[in-house]
Amino acid sequence: MLLLPFPLMSAAAPFFTLESTSPHSKARTGRIRTAHGEIETPVFMPVGTAGAVKALSPQRVEETGANIILGNTYHLYLRPGCDLLERAGGLHRFANWKRAMLTDSGGFQVWSLETLRKITEQGVEFQSHIDGSKHLFTPESVMLAQRKIGADIIMAFDECTPYPATPAEVQKSLGLTQRWTERALEWLAQNPPLHGYEQSFFGIVQGGMHKESRQAAIEHLAPLDLPGYALGGLSVGEPADIMYEVAEFSTQYMPVNKPRYVMGVGTPTNLLELIERGVDLFDCVLPTRNARNGTIYTWDGALHYKAARHAQEIDKPVDERCGCYTCRNFSRAYLRHLFVAGEFLAFELASLHTLTFYQDLMREARAQIIAGTFEGWKAELIQRWAKPVGA
Repeated sequence: MLLLPFPLMSAAAPFFTLESTSPHSKARTGRIRTAHGEIETPVFMPVGTAGAVKALSPQRVEETGANIILGNTYHLYLRPGCDLLERAGGLHRFANWKRAMLTDSGGFQVWSLETLRKITEQGVEFQSHIDGSKHLFTPESVMLAQRKIGADIIMAFDECTPYPATPAEVQKSLGLTQRWTERALEWLAQNPPLHGYEQSFFGIVQGGMHKESRQAAIEHLAPLDLPGYALGGLSVGEPADIMYEVAEFSTQYMPVNKPRYVMGVGTPTNLLELIERGVDLFDCVLPTRNARNGTIYTWDGALHYKAARHAQEIDKPVDERCGCYTCRNFSRAYLRHLFVAGEFLAFELASLHTLTFYQDLMREARAQIIAGTFEGWKAELIQRWAKPVGA
């Protein structure tokens, strides 16, 4: 078994420190401390679903400025398997990722297997999308899986409330999530971490788009005094304005001294709008997925680099305002050429830039919040991004 040296932080420092708030909105900055390093918020977490950010090595991901990535319990449980990850010393060592990590519980993934799963009070019975084999996720088994994976932040097993949903459907779903959260906490209290460092458990606020249910969910979770809280069940098909409205409503009830995480979001505009509403953490496959399919994000907006109009731009960098490896060394014409030619290097260079842009965007958002100028800066950027680059 290969065991690499990984420096661990002292657990004496508080998990989360709120450092500053905007005088004009709910936007805020903070600092999360984990065994694998500090994370300044607001923060975007690149998604490494199966233990790797697609098209990028861990070294390349670090080059983007990322201090935390996300893995997914559902995918890791199926392949390579949590027992193997435990023997390897956890996913940090298996993947040679030295910084912080969060694992999604897999609740959204099994929920999305609509024709391949059955939800009961005990948990979720589902068929693997890989080979059709049958499995059961319970709050307890998902906590065991996340203990074996060894992420710094682990998520509650929840049921994602669909959109749209009736009040009765919302209440039934929310009750299930609440009872599963209590069971997960009971299990964690009796089963300590396996890899020699603490894991911080986040509860998930469900409740659909119904404000009274969101408030009830928060009132159930807040007294548990968890390390952090997530807003689940957003970006599941609802219009962006409704997502912002639900987040705006929810954050006014969420504990001020705990980090707030909106799961599965999103575009640069989504992130800035939600930061203004008091959200601290984000993750989404969108930036790297779009990068592999011909669209990257830049300081001037979305660049559809596969478009023919970029074929002759041999002297124009991918993003003049970005200092990443891609933008320092390659033109839009070359990136388009790689994509059209089917060269895998296109995926690496595009993903590297887009994730660097997301990290730079979060870093600049933090600076603007501290300076008290976030809202005007955000409005100017969103206006600039209203149409694609070169359109």
